[in-house]
Amino acid sequence: MERPIRIIISGGGTGGHIFPAISIANAIKELQPDAQLLFVGAEGKMEMQRVPDAGYGIIGLPVAGFDRRNLLKNVSVLVKLFRSQLKARRIIRQFRPDVAVGVGGYASGPLLKTAGMMGIPTLIQEQNSYAGITNKLLAGHAKKICVAYDNMEKFFPGDKIILTGNPVRQDLVNSRITREDALRTFNLDPAKKTILILGGSLGARTINRCIMANLEVIGRSGVQFIWQTGKFYYEQAMETVKTAGKTPNLHTTGFIRDMADAYAGADLVISRAGAGSISEFCLLHKPVILVPSPNVAEDHQTQNALALINKRAALYIKDAEAIEKLIPAALETIHNEALLKELSGNIAGLALPDSANIIAKEVIQLVDPYFNRKS
Repeated sequence: MERPIRIIISGGGTGGHIFPAISIANAIKELQPDAQLLFVGAEGKMEMQRVPDAGYGIIGLPVAGFDRRNLLKNVSVLVKLFRSQLKARRIIRQFRPDVAVGVGGYASGPLLKTAGMMGIPTLIQEQNSYAGITNKLLAGHAKKICVAYDNMEKFFPGDKIILTGNPVRQDLVNSRITREDALRTFNLDPAKKTILILGGSLGARTINRCIMANLEVIGRSGVQFIWQTGKFYYEQAMETVKTAGKTPNLHTTGFIRDMADAYAGADLVISRAGAGSISEFCLLHKPVILVPSPNVAEDHQTQNALALINKRAALYIKDAEAIEKLIPAALETIHNEALLKELSGNIAGLALPDSANIIAKEVIQLVDPYFNRKS
């Protein structure tokens, strides 16, 4: 009797990799309810919690990213990489996947490389406008490469590329909450303009420093702020807010559990330029000021931001200039209705909806119909 198809999804390290991976898995289950899915990530990283929370099994590899600043530390990284490849081979032999999917990041490297060498069809998803080194290395064995930006032929073979966009959390797209009801969940006034400040699940140092340095300006601005600090900065942020005195127009939180509410209430967003976040802004038509992180591989966040700036779909402030320029720029923009409308319309034009479903169909098509899938 033919068994259900088996698919491994590998990658992680940040929410920007994990949430798209889970969206792809959910779409696969919609198309093939009996499909067996296994995630492979990096030990100790957030996917080891987020994936089980979403209802999927996951196995961690002892893999670590290369340290570009201290090359001596990479001796241990190479040892972990070798151990990860051995473990990946054991996982593949035990699970016997029909397809392996990589969503980027160093966590996907050992599994996808091993799968390709063992003759298993692989698909990689590149979220950024500037391809990451892991995906560039994996492209040779990949059967298909799903991308979110045009002109990716400079990184990958053109005949393998499929423009799909980046999957986003489905609850964001399906939410029907009104702006008024969303703001009330944050104890804010629906009659006032509202700026949403995002730094990712871990936090963005420069953005957080910028807010803490401008609490007085924020307090008398007449504009409301929803400030997600990230878990690493929450205590420092709360202590700074407490010292500054009462600021009723500022809602501070370490983590926003319902991002659909936060987006619905926001007239303008301040954010890093991660690929997943940008895809959400596009689909939700949100005007945004991007402050790319300078601390990511290949400076890919700046490349992501420029892809929008060149189409007048976002505003851009350099990380080094944020302390001085970010809050004044945000307050000027929030009162410029014509600019907000222009940014919203232009970023909406870049949206690629239904990405998870499109990628899921590509994954399933890679299953060889003549492959002997007997249990």
